Formats: sequence, C-alpha cells, structure tokens
Amino acid sequence: MTTSSRTGNTGPTALQGTAPAFQGTTPALLRTAAELDALPRPAGAERAVVMTMGALHEGHATLIRAAREAAGPDGQVVVTVFVNPLQFGEAADLDRYPRTLDADLETAAAAGADAVFAPGVDEVYPGGEPQVRITAGPMGERLEGASRPGHFDGMLTVVAKLLHLTRPDEAFYGQKDAQQLALIRRMVRDLNFGVRITGVPTVRDPDGLALSSRNRFLSPQERHTALALPRALFAARDRLAAQQALHERAKATAPGGDGRAAGLNRLGEARAAADAQAVALARPNGAPAAVRATAHAILEEAATRGKHPLVLDYLALVDPADFTEIPDDRESGEAVLAVAARVGETRLIDNIPLTFGALS
Repeated sequence: MTTSSRTGNTGPTALQGTAPAFQGTTPALLRTAAELDALPRPAGAERAVVMTMGALHEGHATLIRAAREAAGPDGQVVVTVFVNPLQFGEAADLDRYPRTLDADLETAAAAGADAVFAPGVDEVYPGGEPQVRITAGPMGERLEGASRPGHFDGMLTVVAKLLHLTRPDEAFYGQKDAQQLALIRRMVRDLNFGVRITGVPTVRDPDGLALSSRNRFLSPQERHTALALPRALFAARDRLAAQQALHERAKATAPGGDGRAAGLNRLGEARAAADAQAVALARPNGAPAAVRATAHAILEEAATRGKHPLVLDYLALVDPADFTEIPDDRESGEAVLAVAARVGETRLIDNIPLTFGALS
C-alpha cells in the first residue's frame, strides 16, 4: 500500500480541473453490491473511486476530474453516493442532509465518471447497523471527534466497506475534511489496504468560502458572517509568511553572515541593521502563537456580529499526522490550521495547510 497527495492552490481561488473530452456520457447507475461486482474492470488500466454523500457540487466535480485524470482514458472512475447514517449523531441532521441523486448523476457525468454506485441503507448495512466497526482511535477523539462523538468510527466503517466493495487502485478525498483524510490514510496504512489515498486541495467559491453541501442552508446574511472562517485562515497564513520573510531577511544582516550588516552600516543604516539583527537573534517568530492570535482576532469579531454571529467550536493548529496541537515553540514542519463554527443552524468546517520554517 502506498499513499500520495496531489498539491495545488489552497488559497481563495478554486482549483479548476480540465474536463475529459468524453464528458457528458451517462454513467451507469448501480444500486446493489451485485451490480457493482458485475461492473467490468478495465483491462490493463486502473479503477479510481470518489466517495461522496451526494448533493454534489464543484468540489466533488474537482475530485472526479482528478480521478479521471489519474485513471486515464482507458481507466474507470466510480463515484459512490451514500448518506451514511453512522456518521450522524442526531436523526434530525440525517433527515436534513440534502439528497439530489438526479442532479448528482448529471454532475458526475459532466466530470467524467463511468459509474455511480448509489446503494440504499439496507444494501450497505444488511440486517441493521453493523456490530463490528472500525474504531478511529485517539486521533478520532480530537477536534471533530470531540464535537461529534462516534462520527469518525462511522465514517471509517463505511469507507472500509466501500473500499472493499469498489476495490479501487486509488481513492480520492478532499483536503477540506483534513482530519477525515488523515484518518483514512492511517486506517489504510494500519490495516494494509491495497489502495492509494490521494488528497485533493479544497475548492472555494470566489468569495473564499469552502464549497460544502451545507452552504445552501446559509442565508445571505449568514454567509457574510461565515466568510470569517476563510478570512481568518488566510490572514493567519499571510502573517506566518510575513514573519518568516522578515526572519530570513534579518538573518542576512547577522555578523559572520553575508556581510550585509556591514554594508548597511556603510550606507548609514546602522539602526536598520541593528533592528534586523535583533529580530534575527529572537526565536524565529513565536510563529504558532502568532498564527493562532491572528485567526482568533477575526473569529472573535465575527462572534459579535448582530443577528447572525459566528459561534466558534474550535480553532486548532495541529500536526497533520495525528491532529495533536502544535506547541508554541515549533520552528519547522508541517501543520494544519483547522476551524469549525456554527452560523445560525449550519455548522461549517475549514482548514489550511501551513509550513513552518519555510518561505511561502
């Protein structure tokens, strides 16, 4: 088993894929495991799968296009559409989740899917909820797991079942659900699934809001408040980039460096050189604390906004390997800045990857 990660733009601009030349071909609609099993596998080519709960939008279409590109014209792309009851803590949330299969088929076709597997609950869980399930472990109890107990156990259980049913060579998931992606990768590695797991960067609307099936529940005023989530993430990213750039520039003035401090002194800029040297000798930023503070300031302002305030669930700067908090003295390495909040009746999540100790 190997894992991979495709990289791309994670800023406000949506990642746009190139639609295949054969887009628009109606994908086969499969309702049962037997029908899926009877789907011929491509000879000498790969099968790629994209797992969804339906209500497909451009974010899902981007995943399907990425799968199409990876599988190639001779490969096969299977999209699963299944609203998994094990992932919902409350029946009301399950009932509220949008179901738009006809529109989903059109979206899947336009993005290049060959087949859509849309089973009913009885097909996936014959005889009722499974007694044997996948347990997410300690990572599944943090952040989203703490806010939604049991959610990740249910998610991993259905992902494991769908991986067995679809038997893909490669499976594609959105980086918007970063903790979910990390847990799937861990499950695949720990349990020796023979599949590559590929993450696809978050797709955003032009205003920066990450695409989500839940966005349709936001009123215009609530959406305006919800924009604090991406604004906080991007501001924190920019703060980190600015601090790291200043630190790199300051290091160049250090005695014994490249001689720029002496050059600045000769130009009569001794004070500037001294100030830069002070920054260079400081710890490289206290960057994690600065990142958290920058994002918190924007989210706290949105929490005071009139009739449609943002109610913060969590803001966390975590290690992408296990979703534990990054310490304030971290000077290098990868991180994920993740946020969850409720606006009105709608709960939203978002995140952005960060790299400490490297210029953006």
